[in-house]
Amino acid sequence: MAPPPSPSSSSTTIADVIEIEETTTFRPFQWAKARVRGPIDEEKFSEHNYVGEGTESNPFLVKFLPNDPQDAMTFAPWRKWMITILQAIATLAVTFVSSAYTGGIREIIRAFDVSQVVATLGVSLFVLGFAVGPLLWAPLSELYGRQKVFIVTYFALTAFNIGAACAPTMPALLVLRFFAGAFGSSPLTNAGGVIADMFNHTERGLASSPIVGGFLGETEGWRWLLGLMAIFTGVFWILITLLVPETYAPYLLRQRAQMLSERTGRVYISLLDAGQPPKSISSQLKVALTRPWILLFKEPIVLLLSIYISIIYGTLYMCFAAFPIVFQVGRGWSPGIGGLAFIGTALGVSLATLTGIFENRRYTRLSAAKGGMLDPEARLPLAMVGSIFIPIGLFWFAWTTYPSIHWAVPIVGTVFFGLGLVLVFLSLLNYLIDSYVVFAASVLAANSVLRSLFGAAFPLFTPHMYENLGVQWAASVPAFLALACVPFPFLFYKYGHRIRLKCEYASEAVQILDKIRAQHAAAMQEPSVLQDEETGRTRSNSN
Repeated sequence: MAPPPSPSSSSTTIADVIEIEETTTFRPFQWAKARVRGPIDEEKFSEHNYVGEGTESNPFLVKFLPNDPQDAMTFAPWRKWMITILQAIATLAVTFVSSAYTGGIREIIRAFDVSQVVATLGVSLFVLGFAVGPLLWAPLSELYGRQKVFIVTYFALTAFNIGAACAPTMPALLVLRFFAGAFGSSPLTNAGGVIADMFNHTERGLASSPIVGGFLGETEGWRWLLGLMAIFTGVFWILITLLVPETYAPYLLRQRAQMLSERTGRVYISLLDAGQPPKSISSQLKVALTRPWILLFKEPIVLLLSIYISIIYGTLYMCFAAFPIVFQVGRGWSPGIGGLAFIGTALGVSLATLTGIFENRRYTRLSAAKGGMLDPEARLPLAMVGSIFIPIGLFWFAWTTYPSIHWAVPIVGTVFFGLGLVLVFLSLLNYLIDSYVVFAASVLAANSVLRSLFGAAFPLFTPHMYENLGVQWAASVPAFLALACVPFPFLFYKYGHRIRLKCEYASEAVQILDKIRAQHAAAMQEPSVLQDEETGRTRSNSN
C-alpha cells in the first residue's frame, strides 16, 4: 500500500489545501497553465493510500480523491454552467462561420468573377471539413485531453478565418475554408464530451448566422464578413483557453499516475486504464478510421438512421443556397433582408429547445419509474413527432413560394421544418448513443462523416436543381425524401429491440448494458444484505 497521510493532514481535504484559483497572486501564464492542467498538489496526491503495491505486477491504482479539484463532476454549479455556456457558444461560433458565408456569396461572385456553384463551394468545403476533422480530433483528445486539442484547433480555425478574409484568389479562399472546417469541427466533436464530463447530459445551439451575415455582407463587403468570423472565434479561443480547465478524467488520471511514478519511483496507473493495453496514436487512429465505417455498413440501425439524419442535415444546408434564390431572386430582396428568411427556421429550433425541456422531464420520470433502466426506444417519441413536422414544413414552404403569395406564408412553413429538424436530430442521436453505449463515439463519428458529406453536396446541386425543375418542384425534392423516411422512427420504436439483438455491435452493447443493470441491482441490494447481516450478529450477541 502507499504510505498513509500524516496525522496532521488526515483531516484536511485536497480542496482545503489547493486554493490556486482564489488565494495565489495572479500570474497570467501560470494561471492559464492551471486552466489546462487543473490545479495539482503533488505532495498531497502522493500521500494518499492507493490500492495496490506499487510494482509492475500490482501497481497503485490512481483515481480521483474526495473533493478532488480536478474532478469535473465536483465543480461548483456556477463553474459548470460557465464552462457549458462557453462550450455552447464556441460550437455556435463554428456553425456561424459555416453558414454566415452565404451572406457574402453575391459579393464573392462579383469580386472573383466566378459562378454561383463555385462560390457556394465555400460552404460545401467547410462542411466537408466536418467529415474529416472528427476522425482525428476524437482519438487525439483521448490521448492528449480535450483542452489541448481545443486550444490548438480553435487557434487554427481563427487563423484560417483571418486567411480567408485576406484571400487573394478564389482557390485560396476555398482551400482556407476547407481547413477552417476541418479544424473547426473540434468543438463539435468534443464540446458534448466536456459537458458529459461535468453533468449526466446536455446540448446545442441556434441559426442566426445567415441573418447577421446577410446584413454585414451587404453593408461592409464579404471580407469584413469573414473578418467578423475570425474576431468571433478569436475571442472565444482566448476565453476558453483561460477559463476552461481540462475535464477528461482518463487523461487527467493518466497524467497524475505518470507524475506520481516519476516523483516516487513506484509504479502507478490510472484505475480507468487498469487491465487495458497502452494507448498509442496509431492504435487510436486505426480504431477511429476503421470502426465508424464498419458500423455504418454492418449495422442497419446506424446506416438507416444516419441516412435519415444526413438527408435532414443536407436539407438545412440546401436552404442556405435555396433561400437567396427564393427571396432575393424571386422577390427582389437585398442580401440583408433576404437573410431574415432564416428567422422561421430559427424560431422552429427555439421551439424545439423548449419542447426538449419538457421531454427531459418526461424521460426523467419514466427513467425513475423503471429504476433508471430504460430501453433506447424510449428516446424515439420526439423523433416520431418531428418526422411528421419536417415534410409538412418542407411541402408548405415549396408550394407557397410563388411571388403572389405573401412572403410570411413560406417562412411559417420553415418553422415546422426547424422544429422537426431538432426533434429528430437530438432524439435519434440519443437513440444511437443509448443503443451502442461503449461504441457510441464511433457511431457518432460515422454519423458525422455521412451527414457532413450530405451537407457539403446538397448546396452544390441546389442552383441547378432550382433552375431545371423550378422553385416549387425543386423545393419538394427534400420534402419527398423526408416523407419516405417518416416510418423509420416508428419502425425502430416497435421493432428496435429485436433489430438490435440481430446486430453484432448493438447486441454486444445490450450484453454490456445487462451487466451494468445486474451490477446496479446488486449495488441496490447490498445495503439491505449488510443490514440483515448486522441484525443477525446483533441478535446472536444478545443471545
